[in-house]
Amino acid sequence: MSRSYYEFFNPVKIVSGNEALEHIPYELASLGVKKPLIITDGGVLNAGLIEPVKRALVVDGVSMAGVYSDVPPDSSTSVVSAITRFYREHGADGIIAIGGGSVIDTSKAVNILVSEGGDDLLAYSGSGALTKRLKPLFILPTTAGTGSEVTKVAVIRDDATGRKVPFSSSFLMPDVAVLDPRMTLTLPPHITAATAMDAMTHAIEAFLGTAKNPISDAYAVAAIKGIRENLLRVLATPDSQDLRLRLAESATMAGIAFSNSMVGLVHAIGHSLGAITHLPHGVCMSLMLPYVLEYNLPRCEQAIGELLLPLAGADFYSKVPEERRAAETIIYIRAMRDELFEQTGLPRTLSESGKVHESQLEDIARMSIDDGALLYNRVDASYEQVLGLLKSAW
Repeated sequence: MSRSYYEFFNPVKIVSGNEALEHIPYELASLGVKKPLIITDGGVLNAGLIEPVKRALVVDGVSMAGVYSDVPPDSSTSVVSAITRFYREHGADGIIAIGGGSVIDTSKAVNILVSEGGDDLLAYSGSGALTKRLKPLFILPTTAGTGSEVTKVAVIRDDATGRKVPFSSSFLMPDVAVLDPRMTLTLPPHITAATAMDAMTHAIEAFLGTAKNPISDAYAVAAIKGIRENLLRVLATPDSQDLRLRLAESATMAGIAFSNSMVGLVHAIGHSLGAITHLPHGVCMSLMLPYVLEYNLPRCEQAIGELLLPLAGADFYSKVPEERRAAETIIYIRAMRDELFEQTGLPRTLSESGKVHESQLEDIARMSIDDGALLYNRVDASYEQVLGLLKSAW
């Protein structure tokens, strides 16, 4: 594989630590924001996670434009339009997004309209439609998983057609990502596990794909090591701020990796699986990961073998012969999923999920082969091959 040319871009300022929230006023001032709008969802609001942010914003020069807390798990163009009106009516001059993937994607989309003007979000879909900087955007992730706080993409469902519309531009990248463990302390065990496996999949696919490069590899390896070292410890001691913070930092590093190196077949299938069955994205990633790794073995054996080091640690890695390392990597991931199933009920097969019907597999396979993530997988996949993977995962 030639490495004669690649690009790596990560302009997001990361503010991380046990008191990161208290630094938000400084970040707002540095970008001239005096009246931010908080965008979040009902779950975050009910968990009381808005309150410490509000307390941090009680400073001279900052007056809240309000809190919009009705973002659904599967956000859409009508939600974006409603928040855009709210932003304009309340005279906001920046956005603070507090939540998971749906809230962050919604906030990015709102930022397009309030920055560009007008109400036609779909005019900016795809890549290359945005040509200048948007208004200030601050992200406070409440899960350690999606990595959206450092990526240049957003996906919003079009209410008119039901399809999920992608938006991609370096201008969509937030200005500041704030990682504060207080934002993830209340995350239930099964969501902690699912979102961490989402991040694990981001890092693994970034490391294996056709767009990988030495810098994204460094972020991916660090993310895998961080998730392996901290996920089970977080589940054992969920109120540990230090462990929660390390897991959040690992998810962010995975986001930086895949934002530059893209993802592959796990995501191609996972996007379609989620769209048709409404399984949470992280669950889809965890379900399909070992099956796709086995499928990719013929072209990725060495790289999959290299993943054993951050996954299992140096002692174990050094004892495994080189020709066995790729197989042991997959065995390790399966064992990790077994442990997560025991502790949180995170399903390992499609049938265990209770939400997938065998009759849906053909539709999922058909949709998967049209997914853009497949372009970055080292092994191409036909409809029959994807269907075979889904049946194996059943």
